[in-house]
Amino acid sequence: MLHSSKRILTTHAGSLPRPRELCEMFARLSRREPVSEENLNASIETATREVIRKQLEAGIDIGNNGEQPRESFFTYVQHRMSGFGGRSERPAIADVAAYPSYLARLAAMLGPDTVDLLHAPKAIDEVRYVNREPLERECADYVRIVADYQPGFCESFMTAPSPGIIASAMLNEHYPSLEAYVAALVDALRVEYETIVGHGLILQIDAPDLAMERHTSYANRPLRDFQGFVELIVAGINRALETIPRERVRLHVRWGNYEGPHDRDVALADILPILLKTKCEAMLISMANPRHEHEYRCFAGKSFPSDMVLLAGVIDSTTNYVEHPEVVADRIERAARAVGDPQRIIAATDCGFETTVGLSTVAEEVVWAKLRAMRDGAAIASKRLFG
Repeated sequence: MLHSSKRILTTHAGSLPRPRELCEMFARLSRREPVSEENLNASIETATREVIRKQLEAGIDIGNNGEQPRESFFTYVQHRMSGFGGRSERPAIADVAAYPSYLARLAAMLGPDTVDLLHAPKAIDEVRYVNREPLERECADYVRIVADYQPGFCESFMTAPSPGIIASAMLNEHYPSLEAYVAALVDALRVEYETIVGHGLILQIDAPDLAMERHTSYANRPLRDFQGFVELIVAGINRALETIPRERVRLHVRWGNYEGPHDRDVALADILPILLKTKCEAMLISMANPRHEHEYRCFAGKSFPSDMVLLAGVIDSTTNYVEHPEVVADRIERAARAVGDPQRIIAATDCGFETTVGLSTVAEEVVWAKLRAMRDGAAIASKRLFG
């Protein structure tokens, strides 16, 4: 995995805007309506090429396919794994439910082409990885397409969900316990993790569950119960990564990618010691939003291992404000001072910009402006930190 050896490198959290035509097809697919496979694949190809080009133009050093071949960052597994069907009833998000007028605003944003993550399919039978073809195609297509762009990215990554977010949002109606369900998901996800790394890509595990479930599934339970859940999922991730070198893995943790109150979020200090047990070399943490910007202090002193890289969130993925490059530079420099070594800092976005088809709070043109601001801020910070 690359480090910022001479300058601050830039990356992002994974998802990027999809074209309207692709969103419409994915929305139909998520509702199990017929979609032309030929048209879908052609649209994915075009969208992937465009999103790679725009990342490079915006100055992204470590890029990906923008998750163009997926309907969302985790429900796509229903097309690759067996056992899913029906409809989950996701627990209410505590901070959203506490503010009825905000909840009404949020509901008004959901359109007919939005993939509904609150009512995802649930586990109704044995969960196994049974359809590798979409996975192999996604990896191979990305490697083929990105090779056409020279100079291209310094490094490439691909995302995959944690077992915890699937277990939390695609509820269990088959297994005797959460532990048994997670164990089955670990075995299934091992296929995806190993395949991504086998194609020469860095694996990013998307694990919003490791923070967000505190104010969702565990909203009315003691903190220690939630920490026990985090321990269960981290142990499961590590089992799925048994054959993968830790330097090929980065973990993405967030509190939910929505512009909401977030006043029920768990403190990073309450979960960081458990997160650091994950078999990964890098950790992407949301640090640009108003609720968690102060938590760079958690990485000071010996709190963050000397052999790990911090992918510091320096761009808020939920607001249409375009950060000033000096603000970005300040955020990078704070993170570097806390960690104690600028070579162990990579600039990133807090989260993706379209983690779910049809649900994006940031306008497409603004997304690219924000990524350019990150590039410019990284350049300013590089001069100050590296000389």
